Amino acid sequence: MKTITTTQDLTAFCQKAATHDYVTVDTEFLRERTYYSKLCLVQLAVPGDGEDDAVLVDPLEGELSLEPLYDLFRDTSVVKVFHAARQDLEIFYVDAGIIPAPLFDTQVAAMVCGFGEQAGYETLVRKIARQQLDKTSRFTDWSRRPLTEAQKSYALADVTHLRDIYEFLAEKLRQNDRAKWVAEEMRILTDPETYVTRPEEAWRRVKTRNNSGRFLAVVRELAQFRETYAQARNIPRNRVYKDDALVELASTRPATPQDLGRARLLLREARKGEIAEGILAAVKTGLECPPKEQPKPDTRQEKLQVNPALADLLRVLLKAKTESFGVAPKLIANAAELDQIAAGIRDLPALNGWRADVFGQDALRLCEGKVALTASGNNIRIIEL
Repeated sequence: MKTITTTQDLTAFCQKAATHDYVTVDTEFLRERTYYSKLCLVQLAVPGDGEDDAVLVDPLEGELSLEPLYDLFRDTSVVKVFHAARQDLEIFYVDAGIIPAPLFDTQVAAMVCGFGEQAGYETLVRKIARQQLDKTSRFTDWSRRPLTEAQKSYALADVTHLRDIYEFLAEKLRQNDRAKWVAEEMRILTDPETYVTRPEEAWRRVKTRNNSGRFLAVVRELAQFRETYAQARNIPRNRVYKDDALVELASTRPATPQDLGRARLLLREARKGEIAEGILAAVKTGLECPPKEQPKPDTRQEKLQVNPALADLLRVLLKAKTESFGVAPKLIANAAELDQIAAGIRDLPALNGWRADVFGQDALRLCEGKVALTASGNNIRIIEL
């Protein structure tokens, strides 16, 4: 198996890949000790059974620029095939502001083709490639060198079997005319906004039961400071302070270093220096925030007037439709979205695009009383009214 450690060798492989219809891609990375993922290995494979048709690219060894790979990512004549691509794509977007195109995610395609929700790579290897994966190197420190032969074999298998999986799924999509379904799903993965984390929006990820505007203003400032601090130093946000400590600080509203010293959940390192100063400044800014500029919680779900009987019927319809089309139910709508439909909300993914063809149009007709559901043995049928 070949490991590429020079820009010259990477250029040669990428030029070879550019002559094929597709290339399979995977990465190994670490994120436990950093804010941004640390890229440790890139695996690439093109169609073929030759030893040089699948390679490992080691960005931690030698003098290696990934620009030849990014040129390949920009080549729209070659499909870039990933499995569960989001974290891989984030690495490339953060590093070079690039998103491979055209993109094919086999996890999404597998859900569209009836392999269940969040179809794992191991499952697809077993069901499609008829192979078993060696799991012994699954939990490993990919930043340590040298890599063992077992690690290299494990990493390379992530792209060699992916060739068979891609070819099988691509053909199945052509047969059932669902390629456009996958193309719609790729819009989220290919949208740069998917990979942008804005510190001023970080408060929305913090779970709290207190919806007071003043309280949320403090949460917003504390979350923004934490995100900015973590990004600037490339450390995990929880190394600054965890969510439970953030909520405690928003509740106790410390004004002095002595107040910080009484915090129960704050890490010792956060009680002094820049972090302590940032916390006190954030609390002060949040408390001084004018009422009209205080964040407003999203209470739309709480105010929904859901017809529970209609919501149950929508669940039955969804189950029947997804079984008929052989797609994963959660790919179309989750329980909360079904409640929203039953409450009259119409601006939802389940009611647009290919989902509307499969489920949304009949869901609306059911809500409007134009159709009913009936059981015939193990099958659910729609009856026009």
